[in-house]
Amino acid sequence: MSPDVEDRLESDDPHWPAQAAILAALVLHIALPGRVTVIPDWIVPVAEGLLLVALVIARRQESPRRRLLAFTVIGLVVAANTVTLGALVNYLLDHQRAHGDSLLLSGVDIYVTGILIFAVLFWELDRGGPDVRNTARASRPDFFFQTMDPATERPRWRPVFVDYLYLSFTNCTAFSPTDTMPLSARAKVLMLVEATGALATAAVVLSRAVNLLGT
Repeated sequence: MSPDVEDRLESDDPHWPAQAAILAALVLHIALPGRVTVIPDWIVPVAEGLLLVALVIARRQESPRRRLLAFTVIGLVVAANTVTLGALVNYLLDHQRAHGDSLLLSGVDIYVTGILIFAVLFWELDRGGPDVRNTARASRPDFFFQTMDPATERPRWRPVFVDYLYLSFTNCTAFSPTDTMPLSARAKVLMLVEATGALATAAVVLSRAVNLLGT
């Protein structure tokens, strides 16, 4: 593969992986009917469906209003997932009896949804979004990927969705930055929010589910 073709492929940042991530979160929520539900069960999938529609529209038209719509819907999904987690933790504190399999499904749903949604959020946020990230209109980076180091042999490299998905996954599993560092204050706050939710899910919901399954 020639260097020009490689650079063009690396600079391309299609929208379909983000759309696929939201669709996966939506399918996961629908495919796990045995969860413990303490808020209306339609809230999260409806918010995810709206986000999927917003991302499809985003591919056809780039504008400040489009980005505002995307961030608004992403915020709704994050808020719905956070409310679900908070209500589930409150349920566990108020109820001594619960089914381990239902709690496990609930924890997996919240955990995976958080990874996918924050991956889309990071992807949409960094350098002004996917449509301007690889152009002269790009803003300052919110995240520093190691491959962006000028000392590397790929100075024209730019992150794509899979890089933000990996960032979101490692932040949820390690509860801290790994090979990608947040640069802006908003990026640090968002990673803090995501790690806090993942920690609460793992420490309270999933650990309680495993404990019940072992008894």
